[in-house]
Amino acid sequence: MTDPAPEPEGTVLATESEATPLPPFHRRVADVFFAPGKLGAALREHPAWASALFTGAALTVLQVGLLPSSVWEAAFRQTMLRRGQPMPEGFAGGTFMRISSIIGGGLGYVLMALLMAGVVTLVFAFILGDEGRFKQYLAVLSHAWLISAILGLFTVPLKIAQQSPSATLNLGSFFFFLPTGYWLKVLTMLDLTQIWAWLVVAAGVHAVDPRRSFKSAAVLLILLFVLLVMVIAIWAPMPA
Repeated sequence: MTDPAPEPEGTVLATESEATPLPPFHRRVADVFFAPGKLGAALREHPAWASALFTGAALTVLQVGLLPSSVWEAAFRQTMLRRGQPMPEGFAGGTFMRISSIIGGGLGYVLMALLMAGVVTLVFAFILGDEGRFKQYLAVLSHAWLISAILGLFTVPLKIAQQSPSATLNLGSFFFFLPTGYWLKVLTMLDLTQIWAWLVVAAGVHAVDPRRSFKSAAVLLILLFVLLVMVIAIWAPMPA
């Protein structure tokens, strides 16, 4: 009896990859909300990121574009009042603020996603020794951030009603009894949809390297998110 011919190199890897095919984009969007672990496993083998990243950027641009110029003018007026400065007479810069925010919103979304994917790679792959690559973490983060991009569309009526482009569903809403100050600002900047998104990133980090537990990934990512917000809150104005 002759020995069976050896399998060519890469057969096992190919089989594993075929066992977790990349779902179509619409299915991946649904999995972000309902099956993040399954999505993470697929992205581990097929780290597709472009469609999710640029869809998120487009939705962010749409959110900003739906806000009328009057909302931006009202936000500028509130900023001037907080500073104790009079509103410039005949100010009509709402349209310019709206257009610049549309451009900056889309570009900023892409750059921030690339930056944060780099931070995730630095922390988990280089410092902690996980077996993830930048492309895998970027794919996970690009899909997870669709949560904020999609749900943010539902906050547009809230932003218009409050005449505030920065209005969000945030932790500060539950601590309204706190005096106005730094800590209330931090809580107000902790968007609930972004917290959800980072938990999905944690599920993806676990899927990329199963040795990394979801719990430890979640704790680290939420801690990084909170620390980032605490630093930004030092200089940022209090959201309306």
